[in-house]
Amino acid sequence: MKTVSLKSTRLVIALLAAGVIGGAGVTAFHAEHAHAAPAPVVAASLSTSTSTPTALPDFAQITQRYGPAVVNITVTGLTKTSNELPMAGRNGQDDPFGNDPFFEFFRRFQQGQDGQGVPREVPSRAQGSGFIINPNGIILTNAHVVRNAKEVIVKLTDHREFRAKVLGADPKTDVAVLKIDARNLPVVALGSSADLRVGEWVLAIGSPFGFENSVTAGVVSAKGRSLPGDSAVPFIQTDVAVNPGNSGGPLFNTRGQVIGINSQIYSQTGGFEGLSFAIPIDTALKIEQKLATAGKVEHARLGVSVQDVNQTLANSFKLATPEGALVSSVEKGSPADKAGLQSGDVIQSVNGQPIVSSGDLPPIISMDTPGDTVKLGIWRNGSATTVTAKLGDANEKTATVASSANAADHGKIGLALRPLQGDEKQQAGVDHGVLIEDASGPAAMAGIQSGDVLLAVNGTPVKSVEQVRSALAKSGKSVALLIQRGDDKIFVPVQLG
Repeated sequence: MKTVSLKSTRLVIALLAAGVIGGAGVTAFHAEHAHAAPAPVVAASLSTSTSTPTALPDFAQITQRYGPAVVNITVTGLTKTSNELPMAGRNGQDDPFGNDPFFEFFRRFQQGQDGQGVPREVPSRAQGSGFIINPNGIILTNAHVVRNAKEVIVKLTDHREFRAKVLGADPKTDVAVLKIDARNLPVVALGSSADLRVGEWVLAIGSPFGFENSVTAGVVSAKGRSLPGDSAVPFIQTDVAVNPGNSGGPLFNTRGQVIGINSQIYSQTGGFEGLSFAIPIDTALKIEQKLATAGKVEHARLGVSVQDVNQTLANSFKLATPEGALVSSVEKGSPADKAGLQSGDVIQSVNGQPIVSSGDLPPIISMDTPGDTVKLGIWRNGSATTVTAKLGDANEKTATVASSANAADHGKIGLALRPLQGDEKQQAGVDHGVLIEDASGPAAMAGIQSGDVLLAVNGTPVKSVEQVRSALAKSGKSVALLIQRGDDKIFVPVQLG
């Protein structure tokens, strides 16, 4: 199980289970198996009548019928560590070895002559969950559960244990496929995550903290959630309690069909705090099929950094609604660059599929195959147009989602500007832009700082202070400034004073 930690308002994805081992290399497999047709489970219906009390789904029947197809996974492997001994002063206080005459000898022996720790591999152990999708022993779980695994043991509810082979894993979507040598195994029924509705009851079965076949229930909080880190997965968000060890376990709907694989949580403590995320089963099955037919998984890339469009940015770009993925930067030589995409373009659709937020774009692009051609509906300079792009290989370099940044001529906007010098352009890696010497008023409130480089106003590149003034004069109540800070670029919306 991965944890997304909330600390100092930053969302950081981390492994939930201490010592979790994940991401085994992808290997080819050609197993003949067919997914079981969804078999409905009788559950109490939910009445919409105000005079009739509603009933909960029959979780007991779902658990009884499909619980035996949920497995416990124990992984052993090797983790690299160093043998560093304390390097503090030799005064008997900071140095725990005091004045031990052999301290220097052992320090050099374990750390090397340069004083650096010598890495070594030590055994590690972790647990997770999975579920059987084929009676001949095909199991789905998370890629991070089996990363760097030397041995994978699968335990069934009848206490039988099998050594499993990792047939393939895709770290980008966090899906892995295992195989055990067994026949006539119980299997889950597979549903469709596309049919899932927000507010539906869902059920999770797994091994949190090693407690095998634990059952928890909740409701779907949201669909298509995008998590930090250019996620290729449109996650299902629920309030189902999942904890370390739940990784790879199934998420059932009220009909007893698996509609997701439990994968991540948001947490400040490492335990469940009300937000859990599952990989849609539709996504997982696409990965499983690619592994079965090609022995590997390829992901496509476009080569852009994008950010959400808020109301201020929508006003600045004259958009009717604050929707789409705003392109903050285009990687040179990337498919996006070759297609003519520009900073300031707003991607509104891919092959006719609407892009409502920036998080919608990476999963759609990633699940395509390198070499595929896509039609991008974009908003540029106040009007809609279409751009065709031939996608590249994500293994070469992945696209990123720009995070919201507290980044951004004195006057109503509050900027003191000057032209960039030749060496400053070279240092910043740009061929245009102006340097922000001071920020106050609306610009400072937006988070823009002295030392930032202003590259464009409302998507129009600027090379001089005069061009900035001219662009600002044409702006309405708000303006979108493309700011570069270090190696990062992001559009910052500023409400004009």
